Amino acid sequence: MTRRDLLEYLQDFAWRDIAAADPELEPAAAAARAGAALDPTGAEDPLAAADLPAMGRALAACRRCRLCQRRTQVVFGVGNPRARVVFVGEGPGADEDRIGEPFVGRAGQLLNAMLPSIGLKREDVYIANVVKCRPPGNRDPEPDEAAACMPYLRRQIELIDPAVIVCLGRVAASHLLGTTAPISSYRGRWTTWAGRDVLPTFHPAYLLRNPAAKRESWADFKKLREKLRVDEPKG
Repeated sequence: MTRRDLLEYLQDFAWRDIAAADPELEPAAAAARAGAALDPTGAEDPLAAADLPAMGRALAACRRCRLCQRRTQVVFGVGNPRARVVFVGEGPGADEDRIGEPFVGRAGQLLNAMLPSIGLKREDVYIANVVKCRPPGNRDPEPDEAAACMPYLRRQIELIDPAVIVCLGRVAASHLLGTTAPISSYRGRWTTWAGRDVLPTFHPAYLLRNPAAKRESWADFKKLREKLRVDEPKG
């Protein structure tokens, strides 16, 4: 593995101060990035896919981490392949694992209900997760599991080329933005990842457990609405 491979891996997690990184420090973790393009089965390389359907087909038999052992299917992503907004959650739940589409349970229904309030429909946006296989018991993805999947999320975003990424919840924000701070301390604050505007906000599942937080979530969604209005392409 080259120094360049390591730097690209660290950049997937939005690390900033990596100029002096030593390739020997994290060989096991960096292997997730370096080996992503190599499939021992000889199947198509998902990272080389030219479009989302091809990438989804290539990932359908993915066995790059332990989450493959208990999944029903890979939950790749859904929505407009040219969306201006990509919503990123943490990982599939039981309903998503069964149906094969992200955010189809109660949290997804709440997200569907929230989108029209800012002039969007589910089919206008793209929805994906940090990991594409369900963690057992809906636990948080382990660091190595997220590391195995992050190159695929990055490639999805590259193919879609959105103006904005919305991190839904602490887990998504921690892996994209490289922070372990409570999401309540930075939700609603615009930042960037991979050169794109990013808005962290609460996960819809959190809002179902804590209805009082819907007021803050609505404030975040209004910021998203304003951002999309300002940056709307002029026809």
